Amino acid sequence: MRFLPTTKEEMRRLGWREADIILISGDTYIDSPYIGIALIGRVLMAAGFKTAVIAQPDINSTADISRLGSPRLFWGVSGGSVDSMVANYTALKKRRKSDDFTPGGKNTRRPDRALIVYTNLIRKLQKETGRKSPIVLGGIEASLRRISHYDFWSNKVRRSILFDARADILLYGMAERTVVELARALGENDDFRTLPGLCYIGAQVPDGFTELPSHKTVTNDKTAACRMFEEFYHNNDPLTAHGLAQIQDSRYLIQNPPAPYLSTEELDKIHELPFSREVHPYYKCQGTVRALTTIQAAITTHRGCYGECNFCAIAVHQGRTVRSRSEKSILKEAVEISGQPFFKGNILDVGGPTSNMYGFECARKLAKGPCRHRRCLTPEICPNLKISHKQQLALLKKMRRLPGIKRVFVASGIRYDMVMTGGQGREYLREVVQHHVSGQLKIAPEHCLDHVLDAMGKPRVKHLLDFKRLFDEESRKAGKPQFLTYYLIAAHPGCTLKDMRELKDFCRRNLHINPEQTQIFTPTPSTYSALMYWTERDLKGDKIYCEKNNQKKEAQKRALITRKQKKRLRN
Repeated sequence: MRFLPTTKEEMRRLGWREADIILISGDTYIDSPYIGIALIGRVLMAAGFKTAVIAQPDINSTADISRLGSPRLFWGVSGGSVDSMVANYTALKKRRKSDDFTPGGKNTRRPDRALIVYTNLIRKLQKETGRKSPIVLGGIEASLRRISHYDFWSNKVRRSILFDARADILLYGMAERTVVELARALGENDDFRTLPGLCYIGAQVPDGFTELPSHKTVTNDKTAACRMFEEFYHNNDPLTAHGLAQIQDSRYLIQNPPAPYLSTEELDKIHELPFSREVHPYYKCQGTVRALTTIQAAITTHRGCYGECNFCAIAVHQGRTVRSRSEKSILKEAVEISGQPFFKGNILDVGGPTSNMYGFECARKLAKGPCRHRRCLTPEICPNLKISHKQQLALLKKMRRLPGIKRVFVASGIRYDMVMTGGQGREYLREVVQHHVSGQLKIAPEHCLDHVLDAMGKPRVKHLLDFKRLFDEESRKAGKPQFLTYYLIAAHPGCTLKDMRELKDFCRRNLHINPEQTQIFTPTPSTYSALMYWTERDLKGDKIYCEKNNQKKEAQKRALITRKQKKRLRN
């Protein structure tokens, strides 16, 4: 099957009278392992469940969302690959005009607070038809909003999205194992409430669960909110987590412990499912989908990230433990991509949240889970993390020698502090410089001042300068005019206009650039940085400067813009 069905006619051709599960997404339907709704759909199909997709349904009536009928088991609802409010608004709360996951590129198809809107649409349909199936929330928007959380766009603490959307079940994290177990439980009328990786609404706290401060309490007491988030954050790993409960109104949000991470063999099996890597024809005719160009010929090698940048959501969605696919499976996928009609000779990316975390992990963490009071990479790299670039080196060398593949790029970014302190670091960088850079290599220092880097959870600038020297040296030896692209953040908690001016001076003196990749900080739900922004306290509980005026945020960003760019902005 080239695609999951999206119309009644496609279902009839498959011999289906009805779907077991209908998945709704805020993205268009790209059948790619990079797209959550496609990945979950393929996993459910492989487990024997008839699964269909409705992407970006029209929210002005039930005509579109009803085109497949009602599912036998459940509706699965996702806001898409990005939280809908992040997708729809800039850091200054201006409406975005474009959307890379929408045909035609215009931001006209993804509603604000997509989970709430889609769930309300389904409930309206159920009232019209009289047929009710459970509504299950999933994806990153559900994961990040599953407990009481600070919402930047309304500037208040909102309830769990499970309550605000009035859905029945919420699956958090990557959820492949849990969604199959849930489908089986619903199909056999079994109790699903004990499944790991699942949230539901309950009348009381289950035995052995930790009760978090109530929604009402954290709304009014920022100290309690910090305590709540700390407990929530450190209960996201399958080896150490226990169940959580939080009273939202007169009822409790019940969060079961997370599902065990998938093994290498399980990850391989999922990525070897028959993805077409194309936009479904039903949506393709509506216009070009820009996101396709970056993911169509790209390969995911691993999940998770132990970098724990405070502004990043990966820790509470994918987890802090890196799980890697096998070399054999990755090479097999590369061969399959090279045989596709769309392939132009280049694998555009080989990596994960951080490319050079592939193939190794801390032995202690694998046995006992992450440390509660210590991070792997900051403020210094933990000696228990035995960094090794050996497996990724071997993988890249083998991949670029495959028939039909001209170039293999590492585009998803690397941790330069790991390169400078880890095993085979120089050899790895030499390999990347010589064979796997398309003119520029992306890295994310974000800032240069210690107090700002500490607030961000980023490494010291010494590693950046050492890395730049080594990159420039290896590029000269390779005879390639290559350069580094730096991602930088303005107006993060702890950062002032003076700090941004110092950053501009640092970039001019040490990096010899006028920065172009600069963004204003967005407080993403369920991140430490969002907590700092709301409470105006750092992770130690000390007072921290937080710029909340939009004009002053813009001034911080403009402090990094070149004179030529400033002139263009004035015009």
